[in-house]
Amino acid sequence: MAAKPHILVVGSSNTDMVIFCDRLPRPGETVLGGQFRMFGGGKGANQAVAAARAGGAITFLGAYGADTFGTDARERLLKEGINLDYFQCVQSVPSGIALILVDGVTRENLIAVAKSANEAVDSAMVSAARPVFEKAAAVISQLEIRDGAIEAVARICHELSKPFVLNPAPSRTLPKRIYESLHVIVVNEHEARDLSGQEEIPGAVRRLHSLGCKNVVVTLGARGAMFSEGEKVEFVEAPKVHAADTTGAGDCFVGWLGVGVAEGLSLATAIERACKAASIKVTRAGAQDGMPYRGEVVGVS
Repeated sequence: MAAKPHILVVGSSNTDMVIFCDRLPRPGETVLGGQFRMFGGGKGANQAVAAARAGGAITFLGAYGADTFGTDARERLLKEGINLDYFQCVQSVPSGIALILVDGVTRENLIAVAKSANEAVDSAMVSAARPVFEKAAAVISQLEIRDGAIEAVARICHELSKPFVLNPAPSRTLPKRIYESLHVIVVNEHEARDLSGQEEIPGAVRRLHSLGCKNVVVTLGARGAMFSEGEKVEFVEAPKVHAADTTGAGDCFVGWLGVGVAEGLSLATAIERACKAASIKVTRAGAQDGMPYRGEVVGVS
């Protein structure tokens, strides 16, 4: 493998508190007997770990609270070799926490995320990291942080002509100038419909292009992914596996896709690699713990 591409990931860091249930409870119902585990999480930190294991030289920009959840999160990221010069401790708020229920049969999940230091990530923090943007071969972000921070990422990427990979999750309306700044937007089926107002995925893809997105990728879970570079919608099939935990699978895909973009791969090739990585991830428990390493996906290089 050549020198590792520099990638900046801007986003959230959480601790995932997970219960593996026989089935997901209905509203108002208590389900007993689940297995409890804690993992590193947060879409930003997940994507940073995925990209680091995919072969990127990663800088993570985010925030954590002055508590044990925060210090543990920092230690987890340090062990992955991630640069944390812009991962800031915020004294007045708690670190990010996510409560996750995983269905023991379908492996689908329910997730609730608490207010936390992630909301302290703002445009000033992002602007202060401009030197990292300047050396980055790609920038990755999501929407578990403030709109102002996302707008700053988009603005700086546009000014410096840096490829910006955005995973707009949880989905919410964005200004057109953000769509226009993107190299790739990565959405799942729900997010595609939510952002586009279109029920059919090909129509959603066309709508996202019309909003200014150059390249559109729609993840389809176990089926793989659809993508468009502006002409036609194409499909990449995912390897068939037995899923153990789907938490973090989308983040795995985004991290690997970002590394592919940074390495200059074609979009189709980067997606094929990301699909393979995500298929490995779902066979393992834990969002960050389950992320595959480069050698498992592309062989020794």
